[in-house]
Amino acid sequence: MDEYRRLCESDYRFMCVIWDHEPTGSMELVKLAEAELGWKKSTTFTMIRKLAEKGLIKNEGSVVTALVPREEVLENESQTFVEQTFRGSLPSFLVSFFGGKKLSHDEAEELKKVIDSIRE
Repeated sequence: MDEYRRLCESDYRFMCVIWDHEPTGSMELVKLAEAELGWKKSTTFTMIRKLAEKGLIKNEGSVVTALVPREEVLENESQTFVEQTFRGSLPSFLVSFFGGKKLSHDEAEELKKVIDSIRE
């Protein structure tokens, strides 16, 4: 997204349904939103319109597709969370996240590989 706007919980939950099933017809989304989110038809169509206006999805010919990948939203949400909650400190976030839990040898090695791959 060129200019990232945070998603509220209902936007994010509906985007997850879209990502999981796209491309999908709007009437199929009504059924999915009812089953997965407990929404009525009118709520689903309101959300389709709202997310299309925000530039997050497109609804052409009653087929809905995401215009922004899930990974991009997760990356932006994660960065915003670390910035706001931990003043941008990734080490502080990790200490809090692990909360005294121990990593297995394999998990520690996997994390080292990730860190090495993104290190400057």
